[in-house]
Amino acid sequence: MTRFDRYILSLLMVFFGFFSLVLVLVYWVNRAALLFDQLIADGQSATVFLEFTALTLPNVIRLVLPISAFAATVYTTYRLSSESELTVVQSMGLSSFRLARPIIYFGIIVAILMSILTHILVPLSNRALADRSAEIADNITSRFLVEGAFLHPADGITFYIRDFSPHGELLDIFMSDARNENRVVTYTSKRALLIRKESGPKLVMFDGMAETLNTETGRLFTTRFSDFAYDIGALIRKSSRSGLSAVELSTIELLNGGKDTQTLTGASKAVLQFEAHLRISQPLMAIVSSLIGFATLLLGSFSRTGMWKQILGAISLLIIVKLMDNSVAGIARANEGQWPVLYFPVVFGIGLTTVLLWLAARPKTSFFNKRSTPQVATP
Repeated sequence: MTRFDRYILSLLMVFFGFFSLVLVLVYWVNRAALLFDQLIADGQSATVFLEFTALTLPNVIRLVLPISAFAATVYTTYRLSSESELTVVQSMGLSSFRLARPIIYFGIIVAILMSILTHILVPLSNRALADRSAEIADNITSRFLVEGAFLHPADGITFYIRDFSPHGELLDIFMSDARNENRVVTYTSKRALLIRKESGPKLVMFDGMAETLNTETGRLFTTRFSDFAYDIGALIRKSSRSGLSAVELSTIELLNGGKDTQTLTGASKAVLQFEAHLRISQPLMAIVSSLIGFATLLLGSFSRTGMWKQILGAISLLIIVKLMDNSVAGIARANEGQWPVLYFPVVFGIGLTTVLLWLAARPKTSFFNKRSTPQVATP
């Protein structure tokens, strides 16, 4: 690379890092807020919350990198144009296609980063996240043993523990079972133990009372007991993880997916092909988004009002390409053998930027601003 290419590339990487950090933080905070409500409500610790948010980070980064690349390219081009640096290099004879060379280098770097994420880090994090979710779903201790909070482990069930004794006993238990529309049973006891059995966990309550309310007749039946065992295994939402999801498999496994892989994931051949080729086409979109941002801002002549028209045009073109990408994704996902359509937005984007760079290379062509021909005053 020439010194000019390294200079442009250094600017692009600096702004790319800045925009990526900002966007990742925004996406991550939104995701973390949802996880916080879900995990804390289930009685999970802060360590589990941090683990889950860390496992979702690779997928968040994968989503924001193309947007960051586009924003970095647009801002860098705007800065070079506003400081007349582009004007200087263009006056030296550098064409728009030559100016796009560092943008291509930058897009390739971002595409390599995205390839590492889509092919390696994201599948691994998705599998680890699914495994941890299954473990937590089967963890009776974290689901029930939360003091001072009303828990709802299942529809119609309310569970409360006031405190724990130094010996591990549950103190002052309250449990309401309203799953039956015609009957509501409320259990209270001074102490209880949680015992694991082969048939499932049991809650053994001591020195308590069971109140049964018949909602049809309004009659209340009270039964006192010295000890009572309640099967709470039916209240636990068992993990349904019996296989793997397509997003957890490697790209090679998806490309070679046969009957065994389809049975393991429960996905069709079309879905496996879609997921595999989506991981290949997504990094290429980073190159396309960078070139669209750069090529669009080269159009038009100088204007004192700035380059807001070009910026809006670049955003509009990127939205069009993204809408096209979403449309072909639905086709490839639903039809086996239609995976080549996933690369159509990439081809269209490259063709579009080629046309834009060709228009920018024509001195008399101004797409956004019309140059006025200077008028010579007649004496």
